[in-house]
Amino acid sequence: MLDRRVVVRTLLGGAGIMVLLGLVVGVANAVVLLGGRGAQTDPQAVPHAEAALVLGALVQPDGRPSAMLEDRIRAAAALYREGRVDKVLASGDHGRPDYDEVNAMRRELVRLGVPDDDVFTDHAGFATLDSVVRARKVFNVHSVTVVTQPFHMPRALWLARHAGLTAHGLDAGAGRNYGNQGTVSQAREVLARTKAVGDILAGAQPKFLGPRIDIAGSADASRG
Repeated sequence: MLDRRVVVRTLLGGAGIMVLLGLVVGVANAVVLLGGRGAQTDPQAVPHAEAALVLGALVQPDGRPSAMLEDRIRAAAALYREGRVDKVLASGDHGRPDYDEVNAMRRELVRLGVPDDDVFTDHAGFATLDSVVRARKVFNVHSVTVVTQPFHMPRALWLARHAGLTAHGLDAGAGRNYGNQGTVSQAREVLARTKAVGDILAGAQPKFLGPRIDIAGSADASRG
């Protein structure tokens, strides 16, 4: 038979670990939520920035943006039309030929009236950290308006500021129900915020950097 004292110590040890993990997650989320404030829902209320940074999201098999990504694209186009940004930087996953968030964003932005010459494309924005660091180090952006959904915004802004960007946000699709995609994304964000704090503490860097493509130059250099 198991020693009762061993069982009690094991249970207490497990409970202690769970409490510690909960504390780590809670503190990390509080840090990100407090440090990632500064988003608006009205494009006219956002301070002027060099670029709108549109963060990638799911693209359908036929190449159409998902509802979540479509809302981000429309919000970025509204920023451009209102004169709140000079350029749009579409940053997403184009890690394989049959999946391309970036050009899907570019096509839709142009369809919505943003001149193609003002749409820069970042094909290695595989994660939020990659997108914000590459905006600063590869595209030489200093000020951005981050465009994403409200649940994602605090982490995106917090990481952008740690990357050296002057960053504000425009919430896309506030109050919209994205079904399963939205439910999963919101639940995952709790752990994603914790990982973001760990990445900053560990000095994590993007998967790829590469040559400079200055946001003040030609967008053609960013095509891929």
